[in-house]
Amino acid sequence: MATATHELIVALRTTAGRLDSGVRYQWAHMGACNCGHLAQTVTDLDHATIHRIALERAGDWGEQVVEYCPASGLPIDHIITRLLTLGLSTTDLRHLERLSDRSILSQCETHNGWLDHRRRSHVVHYLRVWAGMLQSELDRRVKAPEEQPYSEAA
Repeated sequence: MATATHELIVALRTTAGRLDSGVRYQWAHMGACNCGHLAQTVTDLDHATIHRIALERAGDWGEQVVEYCPASGLPIDHIITRLLTLGLSTTDLRHLERLSDRSILSQCETHNGWLDHRRRSHVVHYLRVWAGMLQSELDRRVKAPEEQPYSEAA
């Protein structure tokens, strides 16, 4: 799972909020799908620009991250790099596009253990649960050093 960072948690929550507010959502559109919306949040690019950039290389987001090469010079790889700097992995992005991460799904209110990756409300739920899980992890990591007794070296 992704590395819990404040920036990633904010990006996931912001994306969920935007989607929940009714912005354009279209799973088959590279700039208005699950990953496309997260990319909009972190790059400030609009859906049309992200879609155009993504079409420079064949494939949906799942295929784009498999072909990802930070040295390619392709704008889509710059977008993917930006997403990865938040603490995500290419596997996280593949899971986001299909709402398929088992650890997140185990915490979601699902229909028979799955969410429909093409349904806006399911994407919003997945993003919020994921952000909550990362927040809990970050809180534990921050608190852990405080729980250890201080010992002065002699």
